[in-house]
Amino acid sequence: MEIFQTDIFKYTVLIVGTFIIVTVISVLIRKSLDLLIKRNSEQLKIDPTNFIFLKNSSSFILYAIGLFWIFQNIPYFKSLGTAMFAGAGVLAAIIGFASQKAFSNIIGGLFILIFKPFRVGDVIEISNNRRGNVEEITLRHTIIKNYQSQRIVIPNSQISEETIINSSITDDKIRKHIEVSIAYESNIDKAIDLLRSEIKNHPLFLDNRTEIEKEENVPDLVIRVVSLGDYSITLRAYVWTLNYDNAFALQCDVLKSIKESYERNDVEIPYPHRTIVYKNESVNKDETRS
Repeated sequence: MEIFQTDIFKYTVLIVGTFIIVTVISVLIRKSLDLLIKRNSEQLKIDPTNFIFLKNSSSFILYAIGLFWIFQNIPYFKSLGTAMFAGAGVLAAIIGFASQKAFSNIIGGLFILIFKPFRVGDVIEISNNRRGNVEEITLRHTIIKNYQSQRIVIPNSQISEETIINSSITDDKIRKHIEVSIAYESNIDKAIDLLRSEIKNHPLFLDNRTEIEKEENVPDLVIRVVSLGDYSITLRAYVWTLNYDNAFALQCDVLKSIKESYERNDVEIPYPHRTIVYKNESVNKDETRS
């Protein structure tokens, strides 16, 4: 009985000690990789995606090694493993069915790592207007930090099947379309000049022309009339900025400043008008005339 209790105590210490050691090593590795990524990714201009994926995979690998160590050093678990191996066909079918989602997420994560439809730090947009900055890619899921500072956690198998709009995949620069409507009575050339002035004076505006285009006097800002609506003329400015955040800020600032500028310079920004005809009133007028 005492020998049995001694064995239980010894194996309990082995299990607890193994998991404590694995946990400590896992934390140290993750912190070391975090420090390495922060120090070297910007200086060496290295894509941090691979390192972050490795960091997130390290815990899984270490715990798998720890579990294997426990099975090899405890006779009961070792014999259990042998029995499980004997029924490996049935067990594999059960485990395969139960964990197919988990494996599909792992495969999805590996495909993201290999083909790189997006990387850590990219600004992406997926279905339902979910847009944000890719913060982390793990074995199971991808974490996107949206512009409300919320974390969107999406399984890798799901995001691998999404249509992704990536604003950063090769170039961070964004061409933003800013549209403004003016009344038919307004002077179009004057409205375009005022809009051009407001945009070009904004500190976030970017001249994206090449040197050849500058020599050929290609305009740094193109503004076109894109539609003649029911009650307004729509102007569209094709504006370049450094990134998505700058594009959004520039659009908001220009919409405010152009309204004020149009008001000062008698350029009307129209809104819909409706003329209501009362049928009974028109009938009464016809009767009076007769």
